[in-house]
Amino acid sequence: MSGINIFPRRVASLQPSVTAIIKELGLLGRVVACTKYCREICPEVGDRIILSDSWTAQAEQIRSAQPDLVIACVPYQEKSVTEILNCAVPVLLLSPRTLVNIYSDIALIAGALGAPGRVAAVIGRMQKEIAAVRDRVPAGIRRTVYCEEWGKPIIHSQAWVAELVEAAGGEFVGNPGQHTTAEAIAQVNPDVVIAAWCGAGDRVPLEKLVRDRDWERITAAVSGRVFCIPDEWLNTPAPTLIEGLHALAAAIHPEIFPAPARLRRIEASFSAPARSAQ
Repeated sequence: MSGINIFPRRVASLQPSVTAIIKELGLLGRVVACTKYCREICPEVGDRIILSDSWTAQAEQIRSAQPDLVIACVPYQEKSVTEILNCAVPVLLLSPRTLVNIYSDIALIAGALGAPGRVAAVIGRMQKEIAAVRDRVPAGIRRTVYCEEWGKPIIHSQAWVAELVEAAGGEFVGNPGQHTTAEAIAQVNPDVVIAAWCGAGDRVPLEKLVRDRDWERITAAVSGRVFCIPDEWLNTPAPTLIEGLHALAAAIHPEIFPAPARLRRIEASFSAPARSAQ
């Protein structure tokens, strides 16, 4: 085996999270094809071959890039998984739910690419940042936070976001990754609302969202604490989540954490309901 390179040199990445992890491992040169969304989160990919993502994958398109490894990650649909498996090259399919799962995926990708020695540094940086934010959160103040990854239908953010909310000093409301309704959220009356819609970048229409759902009188709207966090900061299970952590911390505890430039806050003003005379 001496002198024979047994590790993949041509990787097709079907999700931005995969590309972001490979970049953090210092192996971006192995990526020969990726999605247009990878370019948005990782402009260093430049003019590499553009493929459909894990949700709309096409076997023939993947084969045309001549990869020796395909790495895909959630979300999937049955048809796309079949296409990925039919591309006739080795495949690594990832499906993380928690931060621990994400750390494991980093290790899996590094191992597959023959660079296990780089794992500790990447995971260590993430854990250090999370611990640093947690240590700055004031004791006894836990604001309720509703995080949304999609608006039609309304879907709670994923479990890893719930973990980041907790680290940032908030209390995640609802069931991660599950559907909910505008009425249910109004009933909970969260202190903070976070919208991070998949594929929407930082363009969620916050004022319209509040008005269309009759949320004008919930605590978050009245206090002006309705925010948009860029999609890639919360919905990409990769080291880029640390950007989302800092944005969450600023939204939940602005008295302690500075707001990142791309954390967008609602501009409209809403009034609390008038109290009846006693």
